[in-house]
Amino acid sequence: MNPSRLFTASCVALITTAMSFALRGDATGDWATQFHLTNEQVGLVGGTAFWGFTLAMMFGGPLVDSLGFKRILGIAFFGHIAGILLTIFAWDFWSLFTGTLIFGIANGSVEAACNPLVATLYPKDQTTKLNHFHVWFPGGIVIGGLLAYLFAEKLHLGWQAKFATMLVPTVAYGFMFFTGNQQMPQTERVQRGESTGSMFKACLAPGFILMVGCMLLTAATELGSGNWIPNILGHAGVKGILVLVWITGLMAVGRMFAGPFVHKLSPSGMLVMSAILSTLGLYAMSHTSGNMLFAAATVFAFGVCFFWPTMVGYVAENFPKTGALGMAIIGGAGMLSVSIVLPVIGKWYDKGIALRLPAGADPATASPDIQAAAGLHALGNMAVLPAALTVIFIALAVLRKKPVAAAAQ
Repeated sequence: MNPSRLFTASCVALITTAMSFALRGDATGDWATQFHLTNEQVGLVGGTAFWGFTLAMMFGGPLVDSLGFKRILGIAFFGHIAGILLTIFAWDFWSLFTGTLIFGIANGSVEAACNPLVATLYPKDQTTKLNHFHVWFPGGIVIGGLLAYLFAEKLHLGWQAKFATMLVPTVAYGFMFFTGNQQMPQTERVQRGESTGSMFKACLAPGFILMVGCMLLTAATELGSGNWIPNILGHAGVKGILVLVWITGLMAVGRMFAGPFVHKLSPSGMLVMSAILSTLGLYAMSHTSGNMLFAAATVFAFGVCFFWPTMVGYVAENFPKTGALGMAIIGGAGMLSVSIVLPVIGKWYDKGIALRLPAGADPATASPDIQAAAGLHALGNMAVLPAALTVIFIALAVLRKKPVAAAAQ
């Protein structure tokens, strides 16, 4: 077994997953035009990737122990190839929907396998290493965003060419995982000899259920807002895809140096800080325009930076008996919430445009100023989610003196 190679392959697989978020966000306007879709329908297509992700996490997570990491990662590899090709050659709403669903299942399979794989490879430093692994989620979005900008502005190529670039990291992680007789470890739970029944029982602990509820809100804040940022901010006087690149670039740097934050603030303290900054960032973004959007986006970036890996790491460290299933439930809940919130944001966006137009006017005729105002207002509505999380995480931090993990024992 080569832990370094397995960790690197996991990171490349996550890059493939993350690139799709940037490229899909960048393509929403093209999809609306090419396939004659409303913003709500575009949100439904985007949401499909997230509940496909959820399906894979919920079914793949419990099966990691019995099937092993390699089989789940095989599903991810073939799903990525099929999803990319079907999306590129989509001809209507349903073919686009199906390609996105398959890609989402592949993305979920990556998370279902790689989160417990990293936790198993580094049992003594799980939160820090999971943050290092999740560097490549924002890192992959940066790569996808810059490619989207380069292909559109410099090479004048369409969204299909952008999507084809995801074949490169897909082939790369497939090579690293499946060649050279690469051996993979058993999951932590199997190594400890704990039963499947104890894993399911641990997932019913009140503290764990609370974290699942929080994950619904943290993921919606980060990925629900992030998926609409390129489209919405593109009408507000800046290159929306570059704002997304800026946000995710800051996130990648923050996660790379997560160790000192974890040791100084503790996971609970990091979650409180994240919730406060996310609230301020979304509120500021909805009340500004032009280059000041980058300042608001910076606050938002430092807010959402540690959300996902810290939630996963918190569960791994405080609820170890939940095993791969616990990580799958956390990740699946997060993606499920995003699949729900994406069309909701799209609906708010459509409604905001309609309210700003004369009665009976065609929304397609809305000026960039109207679209920007409606979209930024929709983003502002999202600030209520991290505001609620701030209250919850402060209460959790105060109660942390009484071991939250006790409920999982």
